[in-house]
Amino acid sequence: MISKTKILTVILLITCHLQAVDFTRYVDPMIGSDYHGNVFVGASVPFGMVQLGPTNMSKGWHWCSGYHYSDSTIIGFAHTHLNGTGIGDLGDILFMPTTGTPTTFKGTFDDLSKGYVSIFSHSNEKVQPGYYSVLLQKYGIKAELTATSRVGYHRYTFPESVESNIIIDLGEGIDWDEPTETMLKQIDARTIEGYRYSRGWAKNQKIYFTAVFSKDMNFTKVVEPVFRPRSNDSIDVQKAVLSFETKKNEAVEVKVAISYVSCKNAANNLIAELPNWNFKETLAQAQAKWNTELSKIRIKTNDEKVRTMFYTSLFRTMISPSDFCDVNGDYRGADGKVYKANGFVPHTIFSLWDTYRTFHPLQTIINQKRTADWVNSLLDITEKQGSLPIWHLVGNETGTMVGVHSIPVIVDAVLKNIENIDAERAYNLVRGFEQRNDRGLKFVREQGWIPADKENWSVSKGLEYAIDDYAIALLAKHLGKEDDYQLFSKRAKYYANYFDKELGFMRGKLADGTFRKGYNPAFSLHEEADYVEGNGWQYTFLVPHDVEGLIELFGSKQKFTDKLDSLFTVSSVLNEGASIDISGLIGQYAHGNEPSHSTIYLYQYVDRADKTAERVRQVLEEMYKPTPAGLCGNDDCGQMSAWYVMSALGIYPMNPVNGEYVFGSPIVHNAVIQLENGNKFIIEAKNNSEKNKYIQSVKINGKMVYGKAISFNQLMNGGKLEFRMSDKK
Repeated sequence: MISKTKILTVILLITCHLQAVDFTRYVDPMIGSDYHGNVFVGASVPFGMVQLGPTNMSKGWHWCSGYHYSDSTIIGFAHTHLNGTGIGDLGDILFMPTTGTPTTFKGTFDDLSKGYVSIFSHSNEKVQPGYYSVLLQKYGIKAELTATSRVGYHRYTFPESVESNIIIDLGEGIDWDEPTETMLKQIDARTIEGYRYSRGWAKNQKIYFTAVFSKDMNFTKVVEPVFRPRSNDSIDVQKAVLSFETKKNEAVEVKVAISYVSCKNAANNLIAELPNWNFKETLAQAQAKWNTELSKIRIKTNDEKVRTMFYTSLFRTMISPSDFCDVNGDYRGADGKVYKANGFVPHTIFSLWDTYRTFHPLQTIINQKRTADWVNSLLDITEKQGSLPIWHLVGNETGTMVGVHSIPVIVDAVLKNIENIDAERAYNLVRGFEQRNDRGLKFVREQGWIPADKENWSVSKGLEYAIDDYAIALLAKHLGKEDDYQLFSKRAKYYANYFDKELGFMRGKLADGTFRKGYNPAFSLHEEADYVEGNGWQYTFLVPHDVEGLIELFGSKQKFTDKLDSLFTVSSVLNEGASIDISGLIGQYAHGNEPSHSTIYLYQYVDRADKTAERVRQVLEEMYKPTPAGLCGNDDCGQMSAWYVMSALGIYPMNPVNGEYVFGSPIVHNAVIQLENGNKFIIEAKNNSEKNKYIQSVKINGKMVYGKAISFNQLMNGGKLEFRMSDKK
């Protein structure tokens, strides 16, 4: 007989083994750094304020994160970066170690020998969650980076030199970003502080920092005119040269804390988060934080490529939204004033047009406390700027893309009963959507459609607004507001006003109620068009909140199925001038852009689960590869990655608000999801293989499921979802 002591010992050993798994070794942060991925490469902690990483000299669309795998130049290491966006910004507070006669001139591509820019090789570069290192070949300096939430920790290993330097360039930013005011000040022999105000995608950015060095340095401030291409003018910018002598292989360390409130708060952040000098320990703590987050979903698979893609994708869903308050709770509100956070942790970087579709429904499962913080951040932004957020960035409303998709994010969290969210407050704020007049919404209210001859991107706006109206209708019903439920339910059906039954496409409708003359559903323009970043093929299927109603517009399930089949088989050829965001094409299905992300799962609603399975497996295999060019489109703050995570598990939030997760075709054999309520939800795919892609039966806790989805509440209760897979359709 085995004693209780031995049993407890075995359990303890198993528990320790599980906790000791290093999930960071399955993550390859270089995936998506080439082609269109635009991902952040560098050091950070989950949802941290600091994203510390290299910035290339190049600028442009492929450098929206500041780094692209095709490049071989580095101008320094900045403390803020975006992940996977289609517009560049940030890149604040650039540090660059050098040797030789110092210069604050960046250099040019024509002559890389002049200026502080250095070349590098990927063979001398290493990146993993919480860590980045590279050899700056021009100087023989090894740069290493790690971070806490609000502090970037640099370690530069210099050669022997009487002219070792660290350049601080407050003129540099990424892509659209340009400085408006800068300041640098030496506090003592090892401490400096400063700020950088700038404008770009976010029109009024203010960031402050305090930097402490491990070695005394000579501080020289330089004021230089910097040309601003977007403004077509020049502005005086403060830069600095910090000089010292170094022995061979001497490591000089720098801790740089940031704040969006003040230099004083930056200094407090540094003291609170990183009071000691221990790079190795700080790195270990950063990786421990990543392991805690990544361990929330433990998968089993025999395919190392799947394991790498899964955990890299999960990693990408944990970069933003990022912390936006200091350790004392101070934060800069959307009205530009400073406030003290009360009852929530303010966050920023909300790519809502992208993330409402899959990212946030995923996070409601594995990150409920943070979801409450994000929703309360969105509500706080709404109150302070006087309108619901659309794409919010470091205290600024950018207004980017269409729809007002803070609404489904807020509503979904309320309907899922996530704690610490005031439902009445949320409703009172989202309810104001009906009275908005901007961005085509006056037309929606007054006539039910947005005229294509009056408003750009009319079809895309109308379809996305219908999803927002649907979300408000559900919340109204939840709170017993029957009149509002009827009003917003009616508006949620307005998508039908764009449908041309004769041609079977969502089309631009003119002010007189007629459709545009001449129509090519594959035609696209990036700017002036009826569709934003897409065409008629892609947007015709964007009705995730009322699939049954969409099918009715086609006349029958068979006609709808035929049309959906055609989407994947028509020519992929695009016209000259088409949006570059239309990528990852299978026919005219464009996985590289978000409006297509729910489309594959539409087959579930016409009793063709087999076709969902086939297309899901195709996309998982063809559009996600463990290489730098492995993403077929912008990661968009984790949305592209969230699609992989959910689809690999075999469940997907087709409707982003109703709390259902539709079945697809799991590629992992087993997954254990650790829920914040203490429960575990297990997904098991029996007989799963590349060939056995079709779900033959589904059980939840041993009971047969005959529907096409699992509910959020079933998932939260814990238990086991069992797929039985086969090669038979």
